[in-house]
Amino acid sequence: MMSGDAMMKRVLAVVVAVVLMAPAMWAMPAHAQVKIDITRGRVEPMPIAITIFAGSNDQSNQVGRDVSDVISKNLERSGLFKPLDRAGFLQQLTSLEVQPRFPDWRTIAAQALVQGVVEPQPSGQLRIAFRLWDVFGGQQMVGQAYVTQPENWRRVAHIISDAIYTAITGESGYFDTRIVYIAESGPPTKRLKRLAIMDQDGANHRYLTDGANLVLTPRFSPTTQEITYLSYFRNIPRVYLFNIDTGRQEVLGDFPGMTYAPRFSPDGNKVIFSMAADGNSDIYEMDLRTRRTARLTDHPAIDTSPSFSPNRDQITFNSDRGGSQQLYVMNADGTNVQRISFGQGKYGTPVWSPRGDLIAFTRINQGNFYIGVMKPDGSGERLLAEGFIVESPTWSPNGRVLMYFAQSRTAADGSGGRVRLFSIDLTGYNQREILTPQEASDPAWSPLIP
Repeated sequence: MMSGDAMMKRVLAVVVAVVLMAPAMWAMPAHAQVKIDITRGRVEPMPIAITIFAGSNDQSNQVGRDVSDVISKNLERSGLFKPLDRAGFLQQLTSLEVQPRFPDWRTIAAQALVQGVVEPQPSGQLRIAFRLWDVFGGQQMVGQAYVTQPENWRRVAHIISDAIYTAITGESGYFDTRIVYIAESGPPTKRLKRLAIMDQDGANHRYLTDGANLVLTPRFSPTTQEITYLSYFRNIPRVYLFNIDTGRQEVLGDFPGMTYAPRFSPDGNKVIFSMAADGNSDIYEMDLRTRRTARLTDHPAIDTSPSFSPNRDQITFNSDRGGSQQLYVMNADGTNVQRISFGQGKYGTPVWSPRGDLIAFTRINQGNFYIGVMKPDGSGERLLAEGFIVESPTWSPNGRVLMYFAQSRTAADGSGGRVRLFSIDLTGYNQREILTPQEASDPAWSPLIP
């Protein structure tokens, strides 16, 4: 298990943050700042120059190189940016007081420029500062500085990546986040499944459980660094709450017949789940403050996989009440149930986007699995990923990227092979594998770390 002290070091990564203002004499007239319109669908990646953050000793020089590399990789993985080869840079920026020679950066086709420094402090901390420049406009778009412990440099790199992403796209970033998932190993008949957590780029990987008990379906709270998951304790399904920051774990309850672990409400005060009673599976809601449970559906069909809308007014779930497994939407009190999926095959595991504009789902048709999205009224269905098995979509906190797990078909009898994590953006083109030490399934994306 991860110690509370270790987690608190990450939570307290950024001690001081200040805004850097560019000297007025540096600013040149500009009609508009460089922007990426990510609402237009597929766009060409923006060429961006990311210099090595300059240091003054061996430690700060190494941190500077590492911070620059993490920023470059974050932005490149988003599919919206094309970091330029540093070997082609015509100017070396070793200080934030050095003005960029914008014609030099325009010569290498850079549209945006990031420069930064890493400065050792008398306290032993590091001050990491950066400026983002609009190369064509010749003006600063954002500038900030952070004071942190040296071991927390990676989180600062993620925070800077988010600031760059936001300044250029106009939307919040998703790099300063974590992924909790199920780490799998061993033969199919004796599978070892452990709860694991990592940064969104796969760094800072840790196991949260030891594998003594089977764990399934972790879910992140949308408001805190807290997860809920299902574990079989002495062959009895038990739901746990686990605080990532403190390491504190508590039992939410024993729920015989539960098919999925609960999902949090948008305010983090309630969970919603499916539970089988008398052979019938329905949707229930529990108030985490009082532990009171309310039944929301009462139908002879199988109702499972509920997920709240961001404003908590509605719930999406899947049910076979129409003769096959399809997606439905209902009011938060269980009234006004409406079917929203009408395509061929079966639909399952719906998850409402944090933006509220889309619902992600898994679709199975003629033996093929798909990850797709549709609007809450069922219109605009788009399939983003396909495979032998692709399941369990989870949203980035800005609602622009999905992560899921995929199993490949490798055995001669057609059975599955390795289980891995992938991400894909809403265009359906920018698919990336998320590397993990072992096989991986059931990812859940955290909100931005406080």
